[in-house]
Amino acid sequence: MQPIALPDRAIVTVSGQGAQEFLQALITTDLGRLKDGEAKPGALLTPQGKILFDFLVTRDGEAIRLETGTDQADGLLKRLTMYKLRLPITLSVASPAAVTIQFAEASGGYRDARFAKAGHTVYRSYGKETGATGIDEYERLRIASGIAVSGSDYALQDAFPHDVLMDKNGALSFKKGCYVGQEVVSRMQHRGTARKRIVTVTADRALSATGTPLTVKDRPIGTLGSVIGASGLAIVRIDKAGEAIASGEAILAGDVPVKLALPAWTGLEFPAEADEASA
Repeated sequence: MQPIALPDRAIVTVSGQGAQEFLQALITTDLGRLKDGEAKPGALLTPQGKILFDFLVTRDGEAIRLETGTDQADGLLKRLTMYKLRLPITLSVASPAAVTIQFAEASGGYRDARFAKAGHTVYRSYGKETGATGIDEYERLRIASGIAVSGSDYALQDAFPHDVLMDKNGALSFKKGCYVGQEVVSRMQHRGTARKRIVTVTADRALSATGTPLTVKDRPIGTLGSVIGASGLAIVRIDKAGEAIASGEAILAGDVPVKLALPAWTGLEFPAEADEASA
């Protein structure tokens, strides 16, 4: 596939002495494990453990780069500025920013760790748009890989990191120490209480639009997110989905029968009983 220029992307850069230490105490990603040439997912959470901002984290020399959506850039900058106080760091934003996707190793590019988990090679390059503008092939690969994005697949301040597989794709650290919302996500992890998960959705005909409820016997179990043709993503109650699958009950997206699957790279399985959750 040819390189693709992504629209509506922004870059928030944190630079200066102590930039890593500053972010390490705030965001979900363990920056001590962030490699050069790697783009790792991450988030800044609310104190209640829900996703306030999401982004991809890369190193730019001594600085830390947060790639996010243009709709989040100003809010993220404002929130980081609130935490900055008198620390000797500099915050800057480029919105929009040039972000290009390539499907082979790229000089100066950053391998997207989310796709790597799913067994695919995707590199992100910054600073110069060199690709075509069509993104359907990228979106198809993202959906097939079970990679959720805010806006299309979940609303910010509404989803927990576990809901969108951040505990499986390297976005969450359970070892680095405290960060905003850490107590909540750690409790979910250790108690195994994550009941909602991103799943892939497939059908024999075109799926309904984003936002369509998924139902079993007219009872909602989730909502369609990103959709291209007969494939999509959804956040569902995996206990309810597991019951339906085990009993052979039809799962519908609107009036379209669908099949649900947890992404294979996660190692997750649907529980068969309502009082069980695989996490």
